Amino acid sequence: MKICRYFLTILYVALIISCGNNNQNYEQKQPNPSGLSDFELENGIGPVKEKLALGEIDPILVQKGEEIFKAKCAACHKLDERFVGPAQRYTAERRSPEYIMNMILNPEEMTQKHPTGQKMLAEYLAPMTNMNLTKDEARQVLEYLRLLTKEGHEKNITPIPIFRNQN
Repeated sequence: MKICRYFLTILYVALIISCGNNNQNYEQKQPNPSGLSDFELENGIGPVKEKLALGEIDPILVQKGEEIFKAKCAACHKLDERFVGPAQRYTAERRSPEYIMNMILNPEEMTQKHPTGQKMLAEYLAPMTNMNLTKDEARQVLEYLRLLTKEGHEKNITPIPIFRNQN
């Protein structure tokens, strides 16, 4: 009888130990439902696969980026209002530099596979056109967007929400 009680006690203790704190491990081991890496979730899907080292805003890149923006982006994007796409003034504050460049360089895959890209497509109902910019050109547009964000804060320009249900 003592052996049976001893065996049941060990079995009971083993059962309790095996059930304890298992939820945390389960959550950590679950793959991301989108199948994207942590880097891709934060920084998008595309040719920019490493964090960018950004310094001060470069006026030469800004000038080139503004020209590209006006020629290729302004048909769908306004700075301070929703249009075909979202307002762009505070984009550099809302998204990582890598995300912005990946969205510019790889909009098709971003709207198909990235959760934020999918949400944007659902909100604006029009996929972003691939303008076939080079990585250098996308970097120039990024620099222009960084300047717009800085100017927006300096001039106290009210941000326009990206999503209609956003406050």
